[in-house]
Amino acid sequence: MATEINNEKKLADTLLYKKKSAFERFDAEERSAAMAYAEGYKDYLDNAKTEREAVKKSIAILEENGYVPYDFGENVAVGGKYYYNNRGKSLYAFRVGSEPIIEGVRILAAHIDSPRLDLKQNPLYEDSGMGYFKTHYYGGIRKYQWITVPLALHGTVILADGSSAYVNIGEEPGDPVFCVTDLLPHLGKEQNNKTLATAFNGENLSILIASSPLVENGEVTEEDDKVKLCVMKYLNDKYGMTEEDFISAELCAVPAGKCVDVGLDRWMIGAYGHDDTVCAYPALTALLESDGSPHTVMCILADKEETGSDGATGMQSGLLCDMIETIASAMGEKGAAVRAKSMCLSADVAAGFDPLYSDVFDKKNVAFMNFGVAMAKYTGSGGKYSTNDADAEFVGFIRKIFAEKNVLWQTAELGKVDAGGGGTVAKYIANLNITTVDMGVPVLSMHAPFEVISKADLYSAHTAFKAFCL
Repeated sequence: MATEINNEKKLADTLLYKKKSAFERFDAEERSAAMAYAEGYKDYLDNAKTEREAVKKSIAILEENGYVPYDFGENVAVGGKYYYNNRGKSLYAFRVGSEPIIEGVRILAAHIDSPRLDLKQNPLYEDSGMGYFKTHYYGGIRKYQWITVPLALHGTVILADGSSAYVNIGEEPGDPVFCVTDLLPHLGKEQNNKTLATAFNGENLSILIASSPLVENGEVTEEDDKVKLCVMKYLNDKYGMTEEDFISAELCAVPAGKCVDVGLDRWMIGAYGHDDTVCAYPALTALLESDGSPHTVMCILADKEETGSDGATGMQSGLLCDMIETIASAMGEKGAAVRAKSMCLSADVAAGFDPLYSDVFDKKNVAFMNFGVAMAKYTGSGGKYSTNDADAEFVGFIRKIFAEKNVLWQTAELGKVDAGGGGTVAKYIANLNITTVDMGVPVLSMHAPFEVISKADLYSAHTAFKAFCL
């Protein structure tokens, strides 16, 4: 009888698919490595809350590891390490491998923009003795989540003389913070009767920034807009700004504060911007650890994913095509031929299963926290609209690599078929005739001001991306 039971167990182990958690798979050394890797990630994310900050931080890391600036038309050499800074808002870094470039490029593509509150071009106004910034929300947010949250101001201002000023207020100890106020519950009867979608108006997401008038020589100024003038006096003293300079500024409000460990066991990280920095950082570190690989490897940190990937810094631009063309040309090949042999992991987050909202998930096809990096063969919505759907051969190829390298991974979909949907940059890369599949870290509370991820899944993303590069 015991032999029959053992044989049945072996048969089940062979034939049935079962996800295993990190705590079933990781040994003590891997658990320690995952914890240590998370500390580097937390430092990166704390300094990369906007795409401009992520590019700056990434370039510093790349240069520490021997990467040099690259521009179109320059020669490349086997073993060379290069990066292309696209307008300070997206980044292409690549290392040229020893195998012929005609064998293609292995691409890791993540995005470094996150949902936030952008300031309008004429944002500053005063009402009833209080100063505000008007905003236009960026990306898909649930408006109620951004109300009464401490906010920091980040961004770049191009002044009238063409010089630039970097703004970061609300992150350092002792800095003031800002917020969007809410209605007290005692007067919220009408608001309570509205739906979640209509109770909060995007036009009312104005940020409270000041409440005192300008005082000169001990006297309150006689000018109109006294609080507004006080704000501009501060900004002029600190950054040299006038109100007109808002027109040529990129300023946004993001949740203030640094990454924190979540849970008594400290196996989770809570922060703003995991989507998609939690994939961008592993993609970058995988590139840095690919020096022994014969393949040419590229890491793309893209902008504008949260708003459709449009524009010169988004993945719908022709930059990736141009980049491969110029690298191929420098090595005596055609870009189209190189793209046809290239492959990409679209490194974007997955929706982590939340038992508090289990009705929107298909439990057989969802990513679970602590079960590793998640592969999504397709995203989109409804009947697979607006998605890349990876071919079976490429999925099989990835499975084989991960099995050989003992990578902890799982399959995933966003949610139930008709529950909603979403997309990534995968389809734009696949449209260039580059084989692509989505791969990323499961996230709880995605697009909220405070998202949660597992350190085990973060580390698994790094090992997965590294295995793909090698």
